[in-house]
Amino acid sequence: MSLCVVTGAPGWLGTTLVQALHAGAAFGAFRTEARRVRCVVQPGVDAGRLERLGPGVEVVRADLRHREMLRGVCDGATSVFHAAGIVHPRRVSDLYDVNVTGTRNLIDEAIAAGAKRFVLVSSNSPAGLNDSPMHLMTEDDPPRPYLGYGLSKLQAEWALNDAHRGGRIEGVILRPCWFYGPDQPERQSRFFRMIQGGHPIIFGRGDNLRSMSYIDNTVQGLLRAERVAAAAGKTYWITDRRPYSFIEIIETVAKVLGVRVQPRYLPRASSDVARLCDSLLQMVGLYNQEIHVAGELAASIAVSIEAARRDLGYDPEIELEEGMRRSVEWCRKNGQL
Repeated sequence: MSLCVVTGAPGWLGTTLVQALHAGAAFGAFRTEARRVRCVVQPGVDAGRLERLGPGVEVVRADLRHREMLRGVCDGATSVFHAAGIVHPRRVSDLYDVNVTGTRNLIDEAIAAGAKRFVLVSSNSPAGLNDSPMHLMTEDDPPRPYLGYGLSKLQAEWALNDAHRGGRIEGVILRPCWFYGPDQPERQSRFFRMIQGGHPIIFGRGDNLRSMSYIDNTVQGLLRAERVAAAAGKTYWITDRRPYSFIEIIETVAKVLGVRVQPRYLPRASSDVARLCDSLLQMVGLYNQEIHVAGELAASIAVSIEAARRDLGYDPEIELEEGMRRSVEWCRKNGQL
């Protein structure tokens, strides 16, 4: 039974990926066999959920920022899935310490161990925002990183691409967008509770488009990216089949929750002001999550997944209403709604 390394567990995506690798997964006609999994977990983080999966899952404690702690973590592994990262930091410098230095350290360890393929979970942020909702972003568009997080993830992509071009390891980059699905973090549940309250805030008219990535669709993309030989050296968008308007997202969640909503519409310029404030704060090394999120809410971040469908055979099975139904069900079972 082959061994793979996963970072980012017990986080949201990382844990879902570990479960699929450990048990084997099925997405339509696409099947994977059970694997041994070594999870690289931050010291001090509760890994009980991973340890309860059984003897096929190993937990290794290491801080990605410190190369010496990573010695040997990739030994014997054929593949490395790097899903760890920081999105909302306390300081902007944390983005570069974790997302850039941590990625470089792990790439170096994977190369030293002789791993064949390194699959990096990136983000929509290296690509920035759509010029127009009518133009879906593709992998061929030039990068326009969105503030510090976008630049940190772009630099992580550069590190893997450099290693691939140098013939040191096969690298594949996946760019999911706004995650949703069971096991969601508190910030997503807070979004649901805002809708449940009946008066969610919408900047502008709510007609801006957002690509979203249901968590199981993202895992399918990761597993395919590891398997397809021709994917080496390439970058792929991994999202649901189509983008959704922001008002459609709000109304779909409201439908699943069984509530009627009367949104509070704020001028689009309010979001633009928040984005400007976010930019100014980050220029002096500071970060505020609420301001950052408000600065994105009126923007379109909409992409095409045609390359992933063509090259990887990627076929996202879950779309917005079903995905949100599963998310809400999980929240209710876990006391978050």
